[in-house]
Amino acid sequence: MNIGENLKRLRIANSLTQQELADRCELTKGYISQLERDLTSPSIATLTDILECLGTDLGSFFNEAVDIKIVFKEEDVFVKESDDNYKINWIVPNAQKNKMEPILVELGANSRTKDDEPHEGEEFGYVLSGTIMLNYGNQIYKVKKGESFYIKTNKTHFIENTSKNPARVIWVSTPPNF
Repeated sequence: MNIGENLKRLRIANSLTQQELADRCELTKGYISQLERDLTSPSIATLTDILECLGTDLGSFFNEAVDIKIVFKEEDVFVKESDDNYKINWIVPNAQKNKMEPILVELGANSRTKDDEPHEGEEFGYVLSGTIMLNYGNQIYKVKKGESFYIKTNKTHFIENTSKNPARVIWVSTPPNF
């Protein structure tokens, strides 16, 4: 079996770049590149982690029939912390192959996400705690705990927390974009 080729096929099917997969697996882009070109072989533990990030497991990868995962537990969550005092939690790890992708964004005090440039699709957010500012084109909207937002993604947008208290937001993108 050509493991590298199959990993690449799965990565592309999940619409992930090598860097995005590397971030989710806490590996380097170079290592993912080497795996896909069969220049190195992963340990079973590393292969298991990569496959989990790609929404599958060893059994499915090696062509055994496995049920589709419906319920995701805390240990399924993949977390990426940024240098800008915010975290992205992929709460459904294989969502890139679905029509929508939910994440949990945790914004520390006085922090913001990166600009999301215009793209096709729609996004929905629900503030679980704190208050955020939704920057959408040249408009700014205050969104408090228990409130939500729904936008077309045809304008540059990002969220920020201008307060001293942390904020948590469920954010769903369709098609997957995070």
